[in-house]
Amino acid sequence: MKIAVTAQGNEPESMVDPRFGRGKWFIIFDTDTEKYEALDNTQVLNLPQGAGIQAAQHIIDSGAEVLLTGHCGPNAFNTLSAGNVKVVTNASGTIKEAIEKYQSGELETTGAPDVEGHW
Repeated sequence: MKIAVTAQGNEPESMVDPRFGRGKWFIIFDTDTEKYEALDNTQVLNLPQGAGIQAAQHIIDSGAEVLLTGHCGPNAFNTLSAGNVKVVTNASGTIKEAIEKYQSGELETTGAPDVEGHW
């Protein structure tokens, strides 16, 4: 399974970025191989609008089945849901810690966005 995590840096030791659409990086972690790739979100980060939708499309295109993030707005949430990506909000700590918490059942998927758009 591939797990996407919003990140402040490009390594698993980086901290989780609390914002989804305007987060700096996405770490895509493959639980089968235990390898990761970092996706730079700078191009989307600076969009005046639509950042959540564009970022969601990148996550869908990466093949991730789950997104761990701090917060997720309605447009991004709806796009991710349409792409069959489960959303987990309230993730924090390092990327590695957030993945471990999810795998141990400490973090659960949500059924709705937790912030308004343009957060």
